[in-house]
Amino acid sequence: MPIEELILNAIQGNIVYLLLAVLFVVLVLKAVRIVSQSEQHVIERFGRLHSVLGPGINMIIPFLDRVAHKISILERQLPTASQDAITRDNVLVQIDTSVFYRITEPEKTVYRIRDVDSAISTTVAGIVRAEIGKMDLDEVQANRTALITTVKKLVEGAVDDWGIEVTRAEILDVNLDAATRAAMMQQLNAERARRAQVTEAEGSKRAVELGADAELYASEQSAKARKVLADAEAYATAAVATAITEHGIEAAQYQVALKQVEALTALGTSNGSQTVIVPASAMDAFGDAFKLLKGRL
Repeated sequence: MPIEELILNAIQGNIVYLLLAVLFVVLVLKAVRIVSQSEQHVIERFGRLHSVLGPGINMIIPFLDRVAHKISILERQLPTASQDAITRDNVLVQIDTSVFYRITEPEKTVYRIRDVDSAISTTVAGIVRAEIGKMDLDEVQANRTALITTVKKLVEGAVDDWGIEVTRAEILDVNLDAATRAAMMQQLNAERARRAQVTEAEGSKRAVELGADAELYASEQSAKARKVLADAEAYATAAVATAITEHGIEAAQYQVALKQVEALTALGTSNGSQTVIVPASAMDAFGDAFKLLKGRL
């Protein structure tokens, strides 16, 4: 056999081996699927759901299986949505909401709903309107936390068939139209005025009560003072009566005479007068007083 034929046969054989090696490499690359931690891959076989690949290295059958969908399992936030709602007391409000969710079962999300974000937004809007319609405006403002909890629970139940977990639902703001805000401001100002009047009236009432208490206290203290004075006078009278009883009338006359002499002495030593005119009857009284004092001495 010529050398040329041998070389040609060798080259052809190597090409076959080379093609087999390339085919093997391609098959391996097709069979091995590496899924990142934040994703899950939905595998279809002949157009039907076959399996869901989790994070890590996975094996599939090349040319029979294919990765139909790559689904992120990270938490997502829907764009802030605003929807109108009417409260039980017929007040039009605009509710701003935001929802956070994550996909837990990609096979349900892929094959049961086309636009999951739009579907969740529509569901949230309907639930919020229904819940707001059960409450008065004051309750909406005061019970926002309870309202958020209720909305989250109802949304979770509605989207459960879509393989979605609602992690958080938020009511960001409750907006009112201009007319309602003006009416509420008037009501607020009226309430403030009423409270101011009540406070002023209570202050006046308290002032009157304190004034009455002060007058009562002053009257009580005055009565106590008069009582003490009366007790003192009664004690003095009793003391004089006791002295008269024990020592006779002369003791009383002696005290009177002593007071008369002291008064005359003070009158005589006064700087305002040099001449003292005393009636005759007074002189007789003073004479008696001097006799009593002399007798005592």
